[in-house]
Amino acid sequence: VVTVAILVVGPKDFPFMLKKIGSWIGSVKRYVSNVQNEVSNFEDFEPENLRAATRVLRASGYDVFAPPSSVKKPLCCGRTFLSTGMIDRARSEASRLITSYMPFAEAGIPIVGLEPSCLLALRDEVPALLNNAASQKVAEMAFTFEELLVRDKPMIPLETANQRALLHGHCHQKAFNAVKPIEEVLSWIEGLEVNTVETSCCGMAGAFGYGADTYSVSMQMANANLLPAIRDAELNQLIIADGTSCRCQIKDGTKRDAKHVAIILDELMKAADNNITTQSDTRL
Repeated sequence: VVTVAILVVGPKDFPFMLKKIGSWIGSVKRYVSNVQNEVSNFEDFEPENLRAATRVLRASGYDVFAPPSSVKKPLCCGRTFLSTGMIDRARSEASRLITSYMPFAEAGIPIVGLEPSCLLALRDEVPALLNNAASQKVAEMAFTFEELLVRDKPMIPLETANQRALLHGHCHQKAFNAVKPIEEVLSWIEGLEVNTVETSCCGMAGAFGYGADTYSVSMQMANANLLPAIRDAELNQLIIADGTSCRCQIKDGTKRDAKHVAIILDELMKAADNNITTQSDTRL
């Protein structure tokens, strides 16, 4: 599980205290090193999700900022430590993260995460661990990627999809009623027919699916509803899942690639731009 919490300013009216990300490719190393957690080199671990989300947010009228860290150590929500019973370590990491995010929360800047379990930890486990006003304030400003878009409803130029999609909600998204915002954002895509798979947990549950003693149970959970639905899906049907663990389980169990919503929007945004460019060239 990886934390991908990004700070956004909208609509472009906060110069604020951080150096704004200029060239995305040129600054991705600095940006990611500040927001990664357990994964030592996030550039090798789904960097396309972070880049896609940044492009979509920028196109939606936001500025994107990297949260600072007081030491040369990646920020972490602490959930990984908490899930293995390392409460003191989890509290320490959570406290460091809250210290870094607090100035932005106080300024009313949304804190947006791509990984559901990490972002939603800011609204649940972290305030419970720290039990202070700062963590509560950060919790108030923490949004999933889709929650922010649904709140502000920006105009995003998207190409028509004319496609079907299966949507799998992450367990924490289900617990926080954060699947509905995903469905609303996907409804903005003309021609996309979305079917939300009715499932419980995908079975991966962080590292649960990797344990030698829990693998069998993990696969039983996955094969209850989720994996059969994906195996039955047409090959050109989109598979959408925001959770990193969910995507791994889907890939291992069906050989199908699931995509984060940010990737879907970014691809359709590029397609719309290419279509406009082609039409302009034709007129010339």
